[in-house]
Parts: sequence; C-alpha cells; structure tokens
Amino acid sequence: MPETLLADHPTAQILQHKILEKRARVGIVGLGYVGLPLAVEFAKAGFSVTGIDISQEKTKKVNAGDSYVGDIPSATLKPLVETGKLRATTDFSAVLELDTINICVPTPLRKTKDPDMSFIVSSCQEIARHFHAGQLVILESTTYPGTTDEVVLPILSKSGLEVGRDFFLCFSPERVDPGNLKFQTVNIPKVVGGCTPACTEMGRLLYAQALEQVVPVSSTQVAEMVKLLENTFRMINIGLANEIALMCDRMGINVWEVIDAAATKPFGFMPFYPGPGLGGHCIPIDPFYLSWKTKQAGIEARFIELAGYINGQMPHFAADKVQNALNDAGKPVKGSRIHVMGVAYKRNIDDMRESPALDVILLLDRRGAIVSYSDPYVPKLRLDGLQLDAQPESAAADADCVVIITDHTGFDYRALVERAPLIVDTRNALKGFTSPKIVRL
Repeated sequence: MPETLLADHPTAQILQHKILEKRARVGIVGLGYVGLPLAVEFAKAGFSVTGIDISQEKTKKVNAGDSYVGDIPSATLKPLVETGKLRATTDFSAVLELDTINICVPTPLRKTKDPDMSFIVSSCQEIARHFHAGQLVILESTTYPGTTDEVVLPILSKSGLEVGRDFFLCFSPERVDPGNLKFQTVNIPKVVGGCTPACTEMGRLLYAQALEQVVPVSSTQVAEMVKLLENTFRMINIGLANEIALMCDRMGINVWEVIDAAATKPFGFMPFYPGPGLGGHCIPIDPFYLSWKTKQAGIEARFIELAGYINGQMPHFAADKVQNALNDAGKPVKGSRIHVMGVAYKRNIDDMRESPALDVILLLDRRGAIVSYSDPYVPKLRLDGLQLDAQPESAAADADCVVIITDHTGFDYRALVERAPLIVDTRNALKGFTSPKIVRL
C-alpha cells in the first residue's frame, strides 16, 4: 500500500494489516446472484464472511449449505459453512463485528423509469445504526453516477466519522453474468473507485486478496459510469441488431446469415444478435439510470431512449410472427395451442427477471391462444392471472405452433423439428436445420 496515501492514517493501517493477514471480518449485504458468489470467493480466500439478508429463507439455506444460486453449487458452499468461514443472518447488528461491508442489494426501476433507491437507502440506514471507525464500505448495486457520494456518504457521515481517514467508501460495479461458465466472480476484472485515493486503495486491496484482477479508477462516479457504459453499449447494439432484423423481415432477407457474414470482418465489427426482447436485471434497466441522470443535467439520452423503444417492441414482433405463421397455416391465434420453449431470460439459467418470454406469453394469451411451455429451469410460472406448470418437451408435438424464446442447450432441437408441426424460432436455435415448418425471426 503506498505510504503517501495512508502514512497519516493509523486507522487505515490497522485495516490494511487485517486485510493482508486475512483477519478482516467481511460482510456482504444482499445474498442474491451477486452477493452470494462474492461471499463464497472471500470465504474461499480465507476470510471470515457474514452474509446479511432480510430474507429468512435465504439465510436459512446458506446456513444449511444449500445454494439457491445457479453459479454456486451446494458442494462448494457447504464446506465453507461447515468450517465456519461463511454464515448468514437477518440481523444487521452483525455490522458491529465487521471490518468490511459490500452492499449487493437490488436497484430496480420504478414504472416511471426513475431509479428506486429504497433498498440501498434502507441497507445504509441499517448499517449506520451499527457503524464504527475502521470500516470499509463498498456499494456494488448498479445505480446512477453520483449515488455513492450523494446518497450513501451522507448517511454514513452522520456518525461524525471522516471518509478517507476514519472510514473508507467505494463503488465497485458488479459484472456477474449468470450461467457463464468461463467468466465468473473470481476472474472477471473488478473495477473499484473510492471517495478518496485512500478509499480506492483500500477497496483495491480487499478485492486483490480474493479476485484475480482489480482495476482501480479515480472516483466513485467513474466506477458507477463504467457499469452503465458497459450495459448501455450492449443495449444499444442489440437494439440496432433488432432494427436490422425488422428491416430484413420486411425485405425477405435472412438476418442471421447477414450477421454471420458480417462477423467474418476481422476489425471494426462486433456481432450482436436480435431476439424477442431484452431480459435480466441489467441490460433492460441499467441504461435508464443513465438516461434519468442525464435528464437531471438537461441532456437528452436519445440513443438510449430509441434503443429502449425498439427493444421494447420485439415481444410484439415475436407475437406477430407467431400469428402470421399460424395464419399462413390456415389457423387463427384464437383457440390455437401455442407451446413456448424456454421462459428464463437467457439460456441455461432459472432467472426470469424481465424475460421477454413473459411478455410474449401474455400477448398470445390476450389474443386467445392456449399457451403452454417447457423449461427445465422454471417448473412453475405465475403472471397476471396465468398459472402454468412446465410441460415435457414432448408436449410440443400436440401444439399448433411452437415458439422458441429461450434457447436452452438442453433442449432436443432435432426431436423438436421432427415432432412440431410449426416452429417460430426467435433465437436461431435451429441454425443448420432446413424445413418449411421453421419460421425464423
């Protein structure tokens, strides 16, 4: 740790030694798909970790070594719990015993598309009740630039402690990609920015003990903006791919062949693919944090708003595709049996947040279709009065039309093509198959 940054901070030096010697007691607030994997990595690195979550169901499962996060096998979690390296509680008084605290709570959008900070605020207020000198707090929840300094810092500063001297505050954007077997918490580079240089260095030091690469930046605002740029980049480029798909559909051009051919260019092009809509917590939501913040500064985020509109229309386009395919087969949507393959927001996970499948199902239901679905990761589906149970893949044979929304790798696509009378493929899952019964996005 640079002497110039922390030589005059005895509190910092004490915390530094605790971190380097793995004596620091690590706390993780929020044990979801971000918090639990992070807690596991710190525990695997040798730290004593306490997870805090308002859900008694989650804390009970963690304490039983029973993982509910797909990327964390119970076989990985259980030994950490049994050896005392990891425990969970709903009691925020545990903060009294902690040296570091990572906040990994949800940050949804309200229906008006402005940020809902309530989970961050309530967590910080609970932390502040038990806050003490010598602690490092790192916010990981995705949010708008300025949140750490404008929302979190004032709450913690009510203690009378000085940031950068008595306590340390950083922002580090989560970059978790559920279901990604190659890149997980331990090997995804970790960006961290603090309220002061000493805060940044303390955050870097903590992460460096458990993760492979840490990328320090100059401020919390830079770190907050990094996450929004990453997901806005994806959202806008997916929006472009979707708009190209709409154009190709009108002109009778295979958009998938176009993208594959364009992707052979070794420079200046990165392939993005169309689909039935955006899903998950990040890409459909994060860019609107940036849009909301820029409006406060009198700037209109036109690319974001336009891409959001195009992406938001894709479930309607997918439903229209199904309707048109049935019409070409001489059948109306009303009364037809439509079987949806995959309802999670992306392949090989059980997360349904913002899944376009939900919109497509509701649109088809409102048009009078009899909808069923198959998904090995989602046994039950409850939305807007619909109560559906997952059906075996063989149910596709009894449908008038099958629509592939989520391209799980476990589906038997060859059998699907053989059994189903009509298939609308919104993911190019049937690439390589040639049949007049296949209608592609």
